[in-house]
Amino acid sequence: MMSGLILAGGRNRGANGENKAFFMLDNMTIVERQIREMEKCCEEIIIATNDPTPFLRKVDRGVRIITDYFPGKGPLSGMHAGLTLAQQPHVWVVSCDMPYISSKAAELLLAREQEGFEAAIPAIGGSAHPLHGVYDRSCAVKIGALLEQDEATLSTLLKQLYWCELQEFAFEEKAIGSRFVASIKTKEDDEKLWLGGRPL
Repeated sequence: MMSGLILAGGRNRGANGENKAFFMLDNMTIVERQIREMEKCCEEIIIATNDPTPFLRKVDRGVRIITDYFPGKGPLSGMHAGLTLAQQPHVWVVSCDMPYISSKAAELLLAREQEGFEAAIPAIGGSAHPLHGVYDRSCAVKIGALLEQDEATLSTLLKQLYWCELQEFAFEEKAIGSRFVASIKTKEDDEKLWLGGRPL
């Protein structure tokens, strides 16, 4: 029922131009970790990127690699392309700088989204995290309209969708820690992202 979509098209300014998807963590790149986790619950995995060549060399041929219809407009560009081309009706969307994504969290979000919402998004630490959300594939239409109007922000998108939050306690009840929404911002975060189970 679900496609997995990894957004890997950013400019990576904080990473000195290096694609964060290829940062190493525990002897594995972030994108390899993400693919392994997505394989637990997704029928297909898609990577949306503005530079396909490195991924073609480093990921399995079963992973679909696509480019944006609206290049250079941030994560909404990749979301639009991925939702448009996804083969499944529901799409788990993550950013390529999130090494601890959780298939169990995604399954909880999927169940909530299927209750009649266009998207289900985790609310961790008092904030919504749309880049670990599950979206109905039909959201591509609204995202495309925003991109055509140059309204390419996640906050603007959330104003257009009928979506729900899944609170932190819902994950805790299933023994799912909150670090699945954590992201790496700089190269140095590879080794110091976590201390005692909490973000630094």
